Amino acid sequence: MGRNQSLQHFWQRISLVRLAQNALVAVVTLQIITVVVLGIASALRKRRKHEVSFPHLRLDEVQVDKNCLQLYGYGRDLYDAMLEAIDNAQESIYLETYIWKGDAFGQELKAHLVQKAEQGVDVYVIFDAFGNLVVPRSFKNFPPSIHTLEYQSIHRPWHVLDPRRFALDHRKLLVVDGAIGFIGGYNLGDLYATDWRDTHLHIRGPAAADLAHSFASFWNRSCAKEDAIERHYMRHFDPYITVRSNDALRLTFPIRDMYIEAIDRAEHSILLTNAYFVPDHVLLDALKAAAERGVDVRVLIPWYSNHVVVDWLTRGYITECLEGGIHIFGYTYAMLHAKTCTVDGHWVTLGTANLDRLSSIGNFEINVEIYSAQLARQMQDLFKSDTTGVFEQTLEKWKIRPWYIKLSERILAPLRFFL
Repeated sequence: MGRNQSLQHFWQRISLVRLAQNALVAVVTLQIITVVVLGIASALRKRRKHEVSFPHLRLDEVQVDKNCLQLYGYGRDLYDAMLEAIDNAQESIYLETYIWKGDAFGQELKAHLVQKAEQGVDVYVIFDAFGNLVVPRSFKNFPPSIHTLEYQSIHRPWHVLDPRRFALDHRKLLVVDGAIGFIGGYNLGDLYATDWRDTHLHIRGPAAADLAHSFASFWNRSCAKEDAIERHYMRHFDPYITVRSNDALRLTFPIRDMYIEAIDRAEHSILLTNAYFVPDHVLLDALKAAAERGVDVRVLIPWYSNHVVVDWLTRGYITECLEGGIHIFGYTYAMLHAKTCTVDGHWVTLGTANLDRLSSIGNFEINVEIYSAQLARQMQDLFKSDTTGVFEQTLEKWKIRPWYIKLSERILAPLRFFL
């Protein structure tokens, strides 16, 4: 009898394992089907060509201690400023980007860099290998006068067993002579010049040396010893401007903690714009807690981004946000790629980090944290401009969305932990 019971328990365990396997296969299959359907729908929507036009402000330069800061919300204006800075370089140019298209602007930028390198300026370029997979190899070939690093962290077969090695270089920096810096969400290409709404910051002053140091540190850890950058720009402790960098290989991710700390300290307002809003529960709870204590929490997201699956993952949070008193705005003018936040009219951050797990605890990212009432007012003006004419989602309307949309959100919800 004991033997028969043991066999019975054994086959029950086998049946449960098979049931779990079948359930997992069914869920994954549903997710794949949902992703395919959404991808097709997104592709059909994008085929309906329309002229892209969106409101954008041209903002004045502001003084923050010994630094002059200027916000850019339109790509073409930013690119013109970047080219001007490159053309005036005397010693060094450090350029780091996630995506660098081989189109008209990409070629123009490359030509300016080559010209400065031929004039004797030290030009260093970093771009992510994965982010530029579809860029022609011919464009990614640079003359010997330019120091080039195509970043990829997997160099040995056993590296695939190390989760840190799957991190991408998602940073976007330009530093000229250690005295001029650019940091923000803009990649490089014609599309971003006119058709995407993003935010970048131009820094003139000693704070740019911190960006130069961050670039040189990343370069020196990734290149051969003989190719290391030896030039050093003097850094200063600055109570108003701080550079925050996520380092995947060192497992340090201060940007997420910076956001949470600022949100926890908020007393009046939080204006948050993010391209891919897929927050972890700690960050989301911090936003809800702020709203509960009376803080005006407003979150602006692209209603249709360039990653349709992320759109649907984001929408899976909307019910919880609205029930928690958070205002949600959907941007529809263009692709919104900005990653910015301002709190209580004094604190500002902007940079490359999205509020998803890939940015929070995955990729190499860089943000700047700034204490300035004047810059914060400009960020408030920018947020007001971005939310004028767009729709604010309401809980009443959101609850009556079609059943198949709710079902799709539930099917895709497990993917949050990978994005």
